[in-house]
Amino acid sequence: MVRLPRVAGAGAVAVALAVLASAPTAGATALAEPPPPPPPPSTLPAPAPAAPLSLVDPHIVRHFDLAGGQTPENIALEPDGSADLTFSFARQVAHVHKRGHVRTIATLPAVADPQTPEIGAAVTTGLARAHDGTLYVGYATGTDAAGVWRITPNGEVSRFTDEDLPARSFINGLALDERHGVLYAADSDPGKVWRISLDDGSATAWATGPDLERVGFFGANGIKVREGSVWVSNFDRGTLLRIPIEADGSAGPVETRATGLDGIDDFAFAGKGETVLAALNTTSEVAVVRRDGSHTVLLTAADGLSNPTSVAVNRQKVYVPSAAYNTQNDPNLLLARLEKHRPKP
Repeated sequence: MVRLPRVAGAGAVAVALAVLASAPTAGATALAEPPPPPPPPSTLPAPAPAAPLSLVDPHIVRHFDLAGGQTPENIALEPDGSADLTFSFARQVAHVHKRGHVRTIATLPAVADPQTPEIGAAVTTGLARAHDGTLYVGYATGTDAAGVWRITPNGEVSRFTDEDLPARSFINGLALDERHGVLYAADSDPGKVWRISLDDGSATAWATGPDLERVGFFGANGIKVREGSVWVSNFDRGTLLRIPIEADGSAGPVETRATGLDGIDDFAFAGKGETVLAALNTTSEVAVVRRDGSHTVLLTAADGLSNPTSVAVNRQKVYVPSAAYNTQNDPNLLLARLEKHRPKP
């Protein structure tokens, strides 16, 4: 998810929450009936489930330059544990060494008059890495330059998608399915999923509908492929969705797997199951989302998050880029260690 920073002329978004509590009734008599006894243990509500994992030792690997447009939007991990990032407003893809050194991999071409929906500036967005090191990057411009671009291991940069992808599309998260030769792309405006051939870059609208559409700002945002399904987050609706891939490659019915994830951006799976680590952009949090749809916040702004945009997991290491779109303070890359908890017998 990207929002125009103040340096480019847009204001931050305030999120207000109100909580009302009832006061005790005045004038109660001293001789009122005693309160009823508590219900037997078997009828008491079950306690909230414990988080299946925790994130420990969070620390910032690298601070970035906000004024220079180094607002990290998405992440792809290299085999050695280093990270590739999109710097949205710098129009760049950068490599961050494990020790924090930053090297620019590519800068996408400038656009004279960008017409990007909701943003008005050209921005690099989602990032996916193929097994041979090829990088696919989303580029939202509102012009003919918009779509998915490809960066080869030797540094060649070219537009990958063809004219089937409308200029007004806001390509956001990207997810590779190399086994079937396709790339899935979340389109945040108006809200849909594209299926893109890795052979020729042709794009087909794969999944549509109200569950993916935006309400006011952004709809479909983050995206991942998992065991025969495509998972998508909807930023405006605060939902995590699952879309089965049918035998013929078409999209099955959209299933809502979790709600109440305010400002959810991109996400990652924490292991082989369906437990998800989600970046909650507007609240500067990372939450674990359980298979039953419940969630618990594991990291907050106190740990260094500043409008986190995505999550990547490599075994016990969890990487979280923060873009500081609304906080306007300290875009960074945070690293934490994942610890899984065994259920008590």
